[in-house]
Amino acid sequence: MVPVVQRLRGGEGDVSRTDRVESKVIIPPAKMFEVFGERDSVLRRVEELVECEVVVRGNEVVLSGEELAVERAEAVFEGLLELVEGGHHPDRETAERLYRMSEGGGAAGEKGGHEVLSDVILTYRGRRVAPKTRNQKRYTDAIRKSQVTFGVGPAGTGKTYLAVALAVDALNRGEVNRIILTRPAVEAGESLGFLPGDMMAKVDPYFRPLYDALYEMIDPAKFQSHLERGVVEIAPLAFMRGRTLNDAFIILDEAQNTTPQQMKMFLTRLGFGSRMVITGDLTQVDLPSGKNSGLSDARKILGDVEGVAFVGLRRDDIVRSDLVMRIVDAYEGAETESGPEGAEKKDR
Repeated sequence: MVPVVQRLRGGEGDVSRTDRVESKVIIPPAKMFEVFGERDSVLRRVEELVECEVVVRGNEVVLSGEELAVERAEAVFEGLLELVEGGHHPDRETAERLYRMSEGGGAAGEKGGHEVLSDVILTYRGRRVAPKTRNQKRYTDAIRKSQVTFGVGPAGTGKTYLAVALAVDALNRGEVNRIILTRPAVEAGESLGFLPGDMMAKVDPYFRPLYDALYEMIDPAKFQSHLERGVVEIAPLAFMRGRTLNDAFIILDEAQNTTPQQMKMFLTRLGFGSRMVITGDLTQVDLPSGKNSGLSDARKILGDVEGVAFVGLRRDDIVRSDLVMRIVDAYEGAETESGPEGAEKKDR
């Protein structure tokens, strides 16, 4: 589908009007309901987002306004149609994601929004897990291609969630025999010693985000069975010492709170037929003052090692509430204003 574009300009000497472009996007009649959404909910969201006029005439969407705004609106409607033709069901959030990815048009060779959003990792109870930004797509592609992948970025960018989804998918496909989830038991303002129970009971709250992700992708009864049989293992990083992990999908979460020695120990557990994903946020280091982060150290040491991939996720990859993005911006601004001390903490 190629939109017809006609350029309309203001009259000579008329400085009150800017150059305008008109574009016509043809939607096949059979696809209109899915592209526009139930009760035109998707269409209404696009109209709220784009900065040009949107007029629907039959199965034609006529866009008029400044050239860049029209091009972005074209990209959104074309992306919606591509997704529908691929068997997907766009919603209002889909329109928002396509609009964000249309900014700047994308670099040469960069995947279109529909290619990003159509990469479904797995489906559970009708819910599809898929990357929602170009960087998330790079991240999932890197995990599929590399034995060891580092995902570094702020909270809410899907680092852990997408890694868990790919782990479950690999297990379902028989590519691995087990999933191992680990993280350093670093205390963030609370003491493990005051929590009730044995060591596993004490660290259980630290693994709650991983449990939450797994419960969204595996039937609870099956998940419990996997835990009992060791198909899914959740353990503190200290429990990894001395082991060789074969035929496993291993995820190290909150890796910014590892020491360089712990990171080296963890990475050297990699066995045959295994993949590792290491996630972390270097702006949330909870190590004692003066201790270097193993995640920061690994980025410097392993950047050129074949088979190891580093993917950076940014604030615009946050897929939680827009308020989370504003909170991240506020904290980053405060750290910048705090001078060298704030900058030093951020880089740890």
